[in-house]
Amino acid sequence: MDSRESNMDGVVDILLVEPNPGDTRLFSENFKDAKLLNTIHSVSNGELALEFVHQRNEYENAPRPDIILLEPQLPGTSGMDVLAELKADHSLADIPVVILTSSDMGEAIVKRHDLEADCYIRKPVAPEEFVEFIQSLEEFWFAIIKNPAEE
Repeated sequence: MDSRESNMDGVVDILLVEPNPGDTRLFSENFKDAKLLNTIHSVSNGELALEFVHQRNEYENAPRPDIILLEPQLPGTSGMDVLAELKADHSLADIPVVILTSSDMGEAIVKRHDLEADCYIRKPVAPEEFVEFIQSLEEFWFAIIKNPAEE
C-alpha cells in the first residue's frame, strides 16, 4: 500500500529522526499547535529509525510513517545510511523523506553521497522559525497528496 493511500483518515504519521532531545521536544510541541492533523513518533538515532520503519523489536506495532523528517547527522547509523536503505527497499521507497538541514550545505552533503531526498527544509533554530517550518512541511505534504508521483 502506498503511504498516500494509508492516509485516508487525514491523520499524518510523522517519524522524526532527531538526536537532540531539546529539538525533539520543540518539534513535538510545535506540531501539536499546528493545524495539520498528525501523530509524531520520534527516535534518536539511525538504528532506531530503521527498526521503526521495518517494524522490528519494540516497534513491532508501529504504524508505517507517512513522512519521515530525517536529521542527517546521527550517532551510529548515519542519516545518509538510513536514507540509502529507505530508497533501496521497494516497500519503503515511496515514503517521502524530508532532510532537515542546518545550513545551505546540508543538501549538497546529501547529494554528494549520490542520494536524493524528497525535500530539504532548513531546520528551525528559534521558536518563531517553527511556524515557517510547519508551513513548509504542510505545503510539501499537500503537494504530495494532490500531485502524487506517477508510478
